[in-house]
Order: sequence, then C-alpha cells, then structure tokens
Amino acid sequence: MTHPREEIRARLHTDRPHSARVWNYLLGGKDNYPVDSEVGDAILTSFPEFAAVARLQRRFLARAVRFLAGEAGIRQFLDIGTGLPTADNTHELAQRIAPESRIVYVDNDPLVLVHAEALLTSSPEGACAYVDADVRDPERILAEAAKTLDFSRPIALTALGIMGQISDAERPAELVRRLVEGLPPGSYLALSDGTDGNEALNRAVEAYNAQSANTYHLRSPEEIGTYFAGLEPVEPGVVATATWRPDAAQPGDDTPDVSVCGVALKN
Repeated sequence: MTHPREEIRARLHTDRPHSARVWNYLLGGKDNYPVDSEVGDAILTSFPEFAAVARLQRRFLARAVRFLAGEAGIRQFLDIGTGLPTADNTHELAQRIAPESRIVYVDNDPLVLVHAEALLTSSPEGACAYVDADVRDPERILAEAAKTLDFSRPIALTALGIMGQISDAERPAELVRRLVEGLPPGSYLALSDGTDGNEALNRAVEAYNAQSANTYHLRSPEEIGTYFAGLEPVEPGVVATATWRPDAAQPGDDTPDVSVCGVALKN
C-alpha cells in the first residue's frame, strides 16, 4: 500500500468539509479540520439531535457485529465506508468474540488512509487489511478483499451511512447488489442509512450538501429496504436503527427515528 504523502495531502481538501471528518466531529473525535467542525455546528443548529443519531449508528454496528460473530458464526467482515478509527471498530468487536476473525476495511477518504495503521491492529490469530477504494467500484473492492478474505466461506458486508453518499443517478441499490452477488452463500449484509421523513434533518442535510465536497442523499425507508432485495431478513427486519435488537444494558433516548437498518442473509 504505497501512497506518497504529496498525493495524500492533495486529496485531503482541507478547505472543504468531508463526510468522514464531519462524522468524526459529531462523534466527539479530534480528527477533523475547522471547516468540518463549522459544518458540524451548522448541522447541529438545524438538527441538534444529529450527534445522537451518529451514536445510534455506531451502536447498531456493535450490535450487528456481535450478532454476526456470535450467533451467526461469521469470521470474515468486509466493512465499506469505514470512517475514521474510533472506539469499538469492527475488528475489535469481532475479535473479542472470535480472535481468528479477518476484517477488510474499505474507504476512499485520504485522512482515513492516513489513520489506516490504527485499523490494522489485529489479534495474532486473525487479520486486518485496508483497501483505498470507492464503493462505486464494487468489482475492485471484491478483488482487493479477496487478498485477505476467503471467498469460499461466508462474509459479512457492513455498510453504514455509505449508500446515502451515492446519488440516484449512480444507482445505489445496484451497487449493493453487485457487492452482494460477489459474496458466497451464507454471507450477510448489514446496512443502515438516513431517511427523509424529518424536515429539520432534511434542512440540515441541504445545508451540508451546499458546502461539502461530497453530498448526502436521504431516502425513504421503503427505498432503503430495496437494498436487501433477494436476501432473507434477520428479525426484526428493516427497522428504525434504535430498535434493531436493542441492548437492554444501553439506556434509551428520545432521538428521532431518522435512519433505518437491517441485517439479511444471502442463501
């Protein structure tokens, strides 16, 4: 993985906000620039609950990976739209349950690339790898992932908040289908994305899109549900993110239901 520092710096675009860095700011992280925090503050002014929504996404990831590594017995994970490292990354969650788990992270943000070493701290029994690639190129992602993952055995594909960054013209459902088609039977899809039913959130996202290097596209729960077409849903199906197998030990809150999620099996 050779990326000259000059090339990475050229891709950082510190004069424009970027989704991974804004998300990092909303989660309370330090890996962002003033332009990202400014947009994050503008989002919170329009929709103060947005930081809580960001935390809900991370909690869903934790519950989904625990289900996949535990109950479903999955030992391989393909995490697309990784974002910047934070607490309880996918490999940490999976390897706590099964140290032999193998994880491939995928992102196209240059700052995530800079921090990739923090994502590659695998247990000795397992493996971690990072692929610098765009979700719009599923065939390349699958080919690179095959250098670490065994595609004769089931793989869990996780995609949290990433398909919202794909415009309608780029056919997000087709991209998901192409990724899932490349996985063996017995694999799973875990996906969550933002919905368009809250006017305050819609206005916040419009303000973000007007300033950001990459736009976000809220969609209806029904449209997000089409990403799971042809797959067998795991109970309770595609539901509000906070309600998917909630952790009894995790206190609830009054965060609006502005995203949906689901986990589904490929037979």
